[in-house]
Amino acid sequence: MMDLRGGSLMLLGPTMNAKVAFELSERIPHLGLRMKEHSRRAQVYAERMRELGMKVIYPGLTDHPQHKVATEMVNREYGYGGLLSIDMETEERANKLMTYLQNATQFGLMAVSLGYYETLMSCSGSSTSSELDPSQKAAAGISPGLIRMSVGYAGTLEQKWTQFEKAFIRM
Repeated sequence: MMDLRGGSLMLLGPTMNAKVAFELSERIPHLGLRMKEHSRRAQVYAERMRELGMKVIYPGLTDHPQHKVATEMVNREYGYGGLLSIDMETEERANKLMTYLQNATQFGLMAVSLGYYETLMSCSGSSTSSELDPSQKAAAGISPGLIRMSVGYAGTLEQKWTQFEKAFIRM
């Protein structure tokens, strides 16, 4: 990489675009606050989704198979992270819920990238893991209706939860 005649440093340069560097420097100071809220909301949503009778996969739930390991590893101040999964069993049900969440209640957005201040969600079996055959998906615990969700921190928690409930009840 350090070969100045033909290495990556020569080809890509040692610095990033000034605008990108500035934007990053503006966001870094409050990254901790955003991550705490991201995790806090995921924990609350996971618990409430469970109360609705949904199959939720989240390491912060005590019945998660890796909860004990996650608890030993987690930074208590930041919680168990902002990603959770909901198993809707079929791709049709998963897409129906995500469509309601995006279009009817504006709870979140369908996307394969899961890093944003809004809640993002995708049906893994038909998007990011679509190249896996059915046996590989089963081994990885990816059902056809598995929704991965990165919980955002836009709006209030209660406002967003109300949007989620409306979409789920509509199902």
